[in-house]
Amino acid sequence: MRASSALLRLPLLVGSLALLAGCGIFSREEPLNPPADLTRFDQTIQVQRAWSTNVGRGAEQLRLGLVPAADETTVFAAAHDGRISAFDLERGRRLWSERTRLPLSGGPSLHDGLLVLGSSNGDVIALDAATGEIRWQSKLTGEVLAPPVQTDRLVIVRTVDGKLTALDRGDGRQRWFVQQSVPRLSVRGTGAPVVSGNFVIGGFDNGRVAAYALSDGTPAWDTLLTPPTGRNEVERLVDISATPRVAADDVFVAGFQGRVAALAIESGQPLWSRDIASYAGIGLDRDNLYVASARSEVIALSRRGARELWRQDVLLNRAITGPVRFGDSVVVGDFQGYLHWLDPATGELQARVRAGSDRITQMPVVAGGLLLVLTEGGRLFAYRVRE
Repeated sequence: MRASSALLRLPLLVGSLALLAGCGIFSREEPLNPPADLTRFDQTIQVQRAWSTNVGRGAEQLRLGLVPAADETTVFAAAHDGRISAFDLERGRRLWSERTRLPLSGGPSLHDGLLVLGSSNGDVIALDAATGEIRWQSKLTGEVLAPPVQTDRLVIVRTVDGKLTALDRGDGRQRWFVQQSVPRLSVRGTGAPVVSGNFVIGGFDNGRVAAYALSDGTPAWDTLLTPPTGRNEVERLVDISATPRVAADDVFVAGFQGRVAALAIESGQPLWSRDIASYAGIGLDRDNLYVASARSEVIALSRRGARELWRQDVLLNRAITGPVRFGDSVVVGDFQGYLHWLDPATGELQARVRAGSDRITQMPVVAGGLLLVLTEGGRLFAYRVRE
C-alpha cells in the first residue's frame, strides 16, 4: 500500500506544477501569465498585527492542508515537521507543544476537546486539546491534504486516493469507508468533507460531489459537477479541490476548469451553476458567495440565483487563497505572503498587509475577533481591524 500511495502523489504534484507555472513560482523563465503588480491605493481601514509566533519548520511548495483551528480562548496549529502547539488566542503565548515524528499535512480539526490531524504518509493522530497528550493513532492508505472533520462519534478523513474514511472518535478504529475513482492527473489539493445533519458531503478529483450516511457510509446522492472535456489530461482536469460549503438547504461547490454551483442538500440536484473555475475555496455570508477563480479574480455572487455582484481582478495570477468574510471585509492571501482586504459590497481594496515573505496557501481563519493565517514557512499571524 505504501508504494501505490507514492505513485498517486507524483501526478498530484505534476498537476500542481502545471497550474502554478503561470505564476513563475517554479521556473526562472519569464512566466506566461505573470502575477499582477501590487499598486498603491488609499487604505480605508487600519489593520493591526495582534501577534505572531513560530509553529515549526514549514514546507514550501507542497500546498499542504495545514490550517489553524480555534475555540473561544485557544488557537491550535501544526507544522510539517510534526510539531503541534496550542497558543493563547488573545496574546499568542504558547500553552503547550507536542513534537510527533509525522510529516503533518492536514489539520488540525477541533471538536469537544479533541484535536485530529493527518500526515503525508496517511497517518491520522488524535490529541487531547487541553494537554497535547496523544490519544490514538491510525494508518490510512493515502496522503491527507485536508483537515479531518469530527462528529460526536466519528472522525472522517479525505485522502488523495479518493477515499472517505470514518474512524471511531474514541479509539481511531475504522468504521467504514467509501471510494471514488481517481484520474491519472489531478490538481494537488483536497477539499475537506463537511457534515450536515445525518450526512457527510465530499468533493472528489473526478468532478463528483457525493453525500453519504454518517451511520454506515451508504450513498445518499452522487452528482457530477462538470464532465471532463478536452484532448489531453490537463484539459480534462475537473477536480473539486475546494471544501464544499453548506448553508441552510444548499451545498455550494466549485471545480477546477468547471463550475461553481449550488446543489439541493437532500438530493444533490443542481439549483444553479456559473462557469467559474476555482480550486482555492469559497467564502459565505448571509446573502452572498465569494469565489477565488483559478485566475485569482475575487467574484461575489448572490446565493440565490448566482447573480454576479462584482468582480475584482487586481490580483490576477497571484495564486490567492479562498476568500473569508471578516467583519466588514472579505480577505484573501497570496503567494508572496500578502493579505488583501476587500469591501464586500463593491470589491474595492480596503487594506493590505504582509505576513512575511512565505506563501499563504490556505484560507485565513476567523476566531475571537481575530484573523488567523498560517504561512508555508510555518509562522502563525493574528490580525485585527482597528476601530
